[in-house]
Amino acid sequence: MIHRKYNRKEFLKLFGAGLAGSSLLYSCGTPGGSAVSLIRQPEDVVPEVDPKSLEKPDLTIGFVPVNDCIPFAVAYTKGFFKKYGLNVTLSRESSWAASRDGIIFGRLDAAPVVSGAVVNAQTGAEGAMPAKLCAGMTIHRHGNAITMNRAMWDAGVRPLHEYKGDLEKMGHDLKNYFTKLPDSQRNVAVVLSSAIYEYFIRYLLSLADMNPREDFRIMIIPPPQMVTNMRIGAMSMYMVAEPWNTRAISGNEGVGFTFAHGSEIWRGHPDRLLAVMESFIEKYPNTYRSLIKAMVEACRWCDKPENREELAELASARAFTGAAAKFTSPALVGNYNYGGFDGKKRMRRMADATIFYELPEDIKGDPNDHSTFLWQSQALWLMSQSARWKQIPNLPDDPIAIAKKSWRTDLYREIVAELGIDCPNSDYKVESGNRFIDGKSFDASDLNGYLESFRYSG
Repeated sequence: MIHRKYNRKEFLKLFGAGLAGSSLLYSCGTPGGSAVSLIRQPEDVVPEVDPKSLEKPDLTIGFVPVNDCIPFAVAYTKGFFKKYGLNVTLSRESSWAASRDGIIFGRLDAAPVVSGAVVNAQTGAEGAMPAKLCAGMTIHRHGNAITMNRAMWDAGVRPLHEYKGDLEKMGHDLKNYFTKLPDSQRNVAVVLSSAIYEYFIRYLLSLADMNPREDFRIMIIPPPQMVTNMRIGAMSMYMVAEPWNTRAISGNEGVGFTFAHGSEIWRGHPDRLLAVMESFIEKYPNTYRSLIKAMVEACRWCDKPENREELAELASARAFTGAAAKFTSPALVGNYNYGGFDGKKRMRRMADATIFYELPEDIKGDPNDHSTFLWQSQALWLMSQSARWKQIPNLPDDPIAIAKKSWRTDLYREIVAELGIDCPNSDYKVESGNRFIDGKSFDASDLNGYLESFRYSG
């Protein structure tokens, strides 16, 4: 009953706009701003966990209208929340700042956040509200991309993979375009300050021998507004989760092309994390366990190839992204189109365009590794970039302690063991150079040496 599939008629009945249901998927007045949509949870799910055994069975959980938040839709519509005794109201958030701050200020019990938001809240980094925010699991890896506008194409910039590893040529083309722009037009956009997309953009620009801190204005724009802002010339490039890259390319909106999939910057990077406050874990330990179990099961369902087409259609529902399936499908099904303005087809088969659970062998850090597992060494990479760009004055005195208390790998292991899932015994792994765009490996045991290896920093 949990793994039920719907035909087209049933799907439209269940998820169509205006249908009265048992629970409301809504947009809060202040952070939201999109039309109210109603959806149903399945009625035939018998809870395996008695809601009365949970300290707080009624939860409000946020999400942002991007592909990678689809595990929350699956947990809701497939009954995984109900299975674990949870009565969930989903809140459609207007931005990643609203999702993060909704948790911090108590409007939301839990929500996905952009990777980097948790450790930066713990360290009080620039642009982050200081708070005891914790990550319970990884929601997904990859699923994002960098989009560039038509002017960059006309200047000779091409998708990263077409440079065939020639970073000098790539850097020349990027620098050639940006140095001809007046200072006021050197604008790039990301979805949240002090988070992984900003670090990827800065990483890329510094490889092109430009100083992103001094030479660029980095704008913060909510995901659904990226395409429109590129159309009116607000920025030359942006990084965002799908479907807002695919929507921009020729044949769709035609305002830009995909320069690089996020996996081409750092293969295996964590994109979205499930976040709660530390006090939530302490006050509601049984509820927290149910939440993690429901979301892990949802991620495993999402990851199965036979479910990906249904997943793309669910993501396109008005209650979620509201984008047509032709926009949501490429990064979920894996037929990824980079676009371009020369009439050539740039379709690549990418089974790992968005990873929800199973990892390709070349990404695994351990035989028991899987996507929802939290590697605290990756939290330390994010912390290193915060220090690199002076969003914190220096590396904390004990960065390992911060990673340990903010990315709750200890609890994750304990909880998923009850689902029969084995985990790596270590919290740390070396990220080999072939996973990064520049071939530079990352060893969390030498953060200072890693930072000193970069030419450009804050």
